[in-house]
Amino acid sequence: MKQQDTGADAFAPFQKALTQGWTQAMEAFQKAAGPGGSAAFDVGGTPLWQLPQMAQFPGAAAMPELPKFSIDPEQLQSIQQQYLSDATDLWRRGFGARPEGDKRFAAEAWGSNPLAAFSAAVYLLNGRTMMRMAEAIDADDKTKARLRFAVEQWMAAASPSNSLAFNAEAQKKAIDTQGESIAKGIQNLLHDMKQGHVSMTDESAFEVGRNVATTEGAVVFENEYFQLLEYKPLTAKVYERPFLLVPPCINKFYILDLQPDNSLIRYANEQGHRVFVVSWRNPDESLAQATWDDYIENAAIKAIHTVQEISGSKQINTLGFCVGGTILSTALAVLAARGEKPAASVTLLTTFLDFSDTGILDIFVDEPMVAYREMQLGKGGLLPGGDLASTFSFLRPNDLVWNYVVGNYLKGETPPAFDLLYWNSDATNLPGPFYAWYLRNTYHENKLAKPGALTVCGEKVDLGKIDIPAYIYGSREDHIVPIGGAYTSTQLLTGKKRFVMGASGHIAGVINPPAKNKRSHWLREDGKFPKTQPEWLAGAQEQPGSWWTDWAQWLKGHAGKQIPAPKGYGNGKAYKAIEPAPGRYVKAKA
Repeated sequence: MKQQDTGADAFAPFQKALTQGWTQAMEAFQKAAGPGGSAAFDVGGTPLWQLPQMAQFPGAAAMPELPKFSIDPEQLQSIQQQYLSDATDLWRRGFGARPEGDKRFAAEAWGSNPLAAFSAAVYLLNGRTMMRMAEAIDADDKTKARLRFAVEQWMAAASPSNSLAFNAEAQKKAIDTQGESIAKGIQNLLHDMKQGHVSMTDESAFEVGRNVATTEGAVVFENEYFQLLEYKPLTAKVYERPFLLVPPCINKFYILDLQPDNSLIRYANEQGHRVFVVSWRNPDESLAQATWDDYIENAAIKAIHTVQEISGSKQINTLGFCVGGTILSTALAVLAARGEKPAASVTLLTTFLDFSDTGILDIFVDEPMVAYREMQLGKGGLLPGGDLASTFSFLRPNDLVWNYVVGNYLKGETPPAFDLLYWNSDATNLPGPFYAWYLRNTYHENKLAKPGALTVCGEKVDLGKIDIPAYIYGSREDHIVPIGGAYTSTQLLTGKKRFVMGASGHIAGVINPPAKNKRSHWLREDGKFPKTQPEWLAGAQEQPGSWWTDWAQWLKGHAGKQIPAPKGYGNGKAYKAIEPAPGRYVKAKA
């Protein structure tokens, strides 16, 4: 009996931890008990999706009240009973408990360290319970989504794997290396503090123009907003209609030109197109007053007209990626209102035109948040590139934040060299007025999708006037531009359309060269575009491999006849090579 008592005493702290786990979960959700035993809740404090002290801001009286929500007492009791049942089972297993089904605790070191394994199992139990409570809340969809997001952030941050005191894998490595991993982790931490962000890759392994963004070309035009790059033809003949790519201005263009074997720019070159690309300037204080209109008139429209002048072609083919697609489409609608039809076709890659389905990003956007950003940046200033990068990273916190915290600092590892993650860390700023306008008129009020609701560059915007052939691509697992959001462009554009769904996410789905023979895509050949993407998919067929080959065949049909490739860059004295590609704009750091 004495030995058994001692064993029970050893587990007493864990029994207390399990009891406290439920109490803490309740405290996080239950702020006040309503009459009749029903629980009423307020969203108080400073959640991730709200902004501090909104009442101090001008116009705060007009702001909506913070949402209230409730939970059915019977559901709450059911969740508590399930928690107690799971906790009892965990208690019975004691130090034999294992944290199952989570890759953070999959290493052998966790299984061979009973204390660490038990702490992880308790953590997973508390996390599951918190998520069940979030799902049981009776509230509007947006409030529930915000609550789920907050719980997910808590779960990611509170993981015992993030602490050296509980991370069995990191402890084992420290012992095996005689403390060298800890010393290296401290060096990594100091390095990342100096550079201002967590390292996702070995950034010293890459240099723009040396081993990324290496396709041969030249800058043939520049102004304060962008440089226009023209690439050297790789074929003896090119199609008569040149091809202009407009990448997102919230990132750098070389996502389309990482390496020769995964470069969409080089691929288009190899297909016989005369390729031009917009390389956005990384804004500094000189662009702190730049607006959406500036980016449309002085960048997108200017690029279109410049490519026309250089090539001598009345019409060109165009492509927009992500926000670049939104900018390009706005520019084409403005030109259509002016009676111009410069594009023979448009390709939109993971692009929002209708912002009614923005997925997880919707939780960040409401009137208080938009009004705050307008007050902060609407009249001038810069949105730091790191702010946007952090937002996107925390959409997948375990994979894009804590994974690197653990690897870099607790284990003392240098992340492997990966070109895509190098690009992802190469942040860009945004002009405040541009960002504030974009936030309100697209994400918040969805005016771009409403004919005549917006005036841009002095013209009423109607996307329906873009009556040219359109190739519209969306990625199935995209968390930035959900597949449903990408598909809605088919309901706005009035020309002949082709919609393609690719596997994977926002970047990996797009950057999918045929030679690697990876990932499927889906096509529907009957020419029908029902209202929703699931309806479209019901009539689509899966095709193996990359969508690039289908797109290349489609683009050739709009490129015109073939002519001898130009011998040099630009066009005579008016447009001459200024400097070699990728140019100096893309090398500027935020």
